[in-house]
Amino acid sequence: MASSKEIRGKIKSVENTKKITKAMEMVAASKMRKAQERMRSARPYSEKIGNIAANLATANPEYKHHFLVSNDQAKAAGFVVVTTDKGLCGGLNTNLLRATTAKLKELEAAGQKAEVVAIGNKGLGFMNRIGAKVVSQVTQLGDQPHIEKMIGPVKVLLDAYAEGKLSAVYLCYTRFINTMKQEPVVQQLLPLTTEGMKTAGGNHSWDYIYEPDATTVIDELLVRYTEALVYQAVAENMASEQSARMVAMKAATDNAGTLIGELKLVYNKTRQAAITKELSEIVSGAAAVG
Repeated sequence: MASSKEIRGKIKSVENTKKITKAMEMVAASKMRKAQERMRSARPYSEKIGNIAANLATANPEYKHHFLVSNDQAKAAGFVVVTTDKGLCGGLNTNLLRATTAKLKELEAAGQKAEVVAIGNKGLGFMNRIGAKVVSQVTQLGDQPHIEKMIGPVKVLLDAYAEGKLSAVYLCYTRFINTMKQEPVVQQLLPLTTEGMKTAGGNHSWDYIYEPDATTVIDELLVRYTEALVYQAVAENMASEQSARMVAMKAATDNAGTLIGELKLVYNKTRQAAITKELSEIVSGAAAVG
């Protein structure tokens, strides 16, 4: 059995860890509220621009943008993998990367290669470890995503699709459901479908006047819509990250408290055993002298 001094040292160590995890829980809770507000405020924009893009795409049937055309002959697919820069957020990244790996294997079995854009350190490190072809990357986005930082890396895949080099582009991220639940999502980003762009109430046939012309307007709008989807995915992922980290740190704090209780019990038993042993030695010594 460990000595009293060793047990006291362990208790002190766990108490210090508990202070750290409690502080991290409070920081994550504060950041979580801001991240959720940012994510929820971005959702209406994504939905509205999706409706407009779908209406424009169907209102001008003589012109089809590259993003609406399937490249069935291409032998590669693109992946935008959105993960966190930091760890300590439970199984958030693990679940997403498992779903992404399953999709990669499915495409590999169909004879397709993969090109990856990694957003976040964890996804970048994982893709490098499994030997995936990482064509561009962006890390250290901070607590607030800036779309101008993401446009460049993601544009590599968008341009490759427009040139017919990719059969599809998939967006992999963690969707925020609520504070206790986040789900990994692997959705098709390109080719865009009008059904995917439309939401409830978006089924209208509008007649548009284009300035300067239909081609320019549709080109710009569909690129903006695609960028908005990526930004929304990053915002959802950040809200999921802070929620998962808060829950993970709360669990760690609770576990530390339980461990401290168990160690104190062991310490008290050890101390009691030492006192009992000393008393018995004193009594034995007194009896021998007497």
